[in-house]
Amino acid sequence: MRETRIMMGMPITVDLGGAAGDLVGKVFDYFDDVDRRFSTYRPDSEISAINRGDIPVCDWSGQMIDVMRIAEQTRRETAGYFDIHRPDGALDPSGIVKGWAIRNAAEIVRRADVGDFFIEAGGDVQSCGRNACGRDWSVGIRNPFHTDEIVKVVYPDGHGVATSGTYARGQHIYNPRAVHDPISDIVSLTVIGSDVLEADRFATAAFAMGRDGILFIEQTPGLEGYLIDSNRRATPTSGFGAFCQSC
Repeated sequence: MRETRIMMGMPITVDLGGAAGDLVGKVFDYFDDVDRRFSTYRPDSEISAINRGDIPVCDWSGQMIDVMRIAEQTRRETAGYFDIHRPDGALDPSGIVKGWAIRNAAEIVRRADVGDFFIEAGGDVQSCGRNACGRDWSVGIRNPFHTDEIVKVVYPDGHGVATSGTYARGQHIYNPRAVHDPISDIVSLTVIGSDVLEADRFATAAFAMGRDGILFIEQTPGLEGYLIDSNRRATPTSGFGAFCQSC
């Protein structure tokens, strides 16, 4: 069963092999809860209340504490390139929430004993097993200069895939060491990790590094990547090609 809804400001697709509609609904209910808790655009969200000073740290939800813990861990692992602190002092965990939510949604599906699934939110993907045709799930990497074109097809084989870039949402990722200088030398960076949370958090951080981001991905165990720069040149990591062939 496959269904797409617009939630969290993006299309979210849930494709579950042989699953009943109530499980699909449960997954979308989870994404709705994530939006109500973490959206910086909703004045009634928990993160908005935290930024207003309405909720002290001791009253944060378990989900909020988990995301903040992972955000701090990622900040340390990336030498500060991943930073949820905005220049105005507000907290904005959106660079990690999407991957975190997809990973948790995948766990909901696994606990229901569904082994074939594909969950995508805004281009970030967690899949497992095979599709309805019995083939490996595939993920297309879009041409950032012509977004109706696919430049690479990867077969995650249970891994997570996340792409950071400026071609869809404009400039929304900044180098925390030079917040007033827009990142202009690269336009897209796709990362493959052990799960979609790993891919998402490191894709965001590596994009903030500019051209050096692909070297960071190359040197980080368990990650592969594919960078497209502003001159339309593509740079893959050494192991990226292994994901471009169906098993």
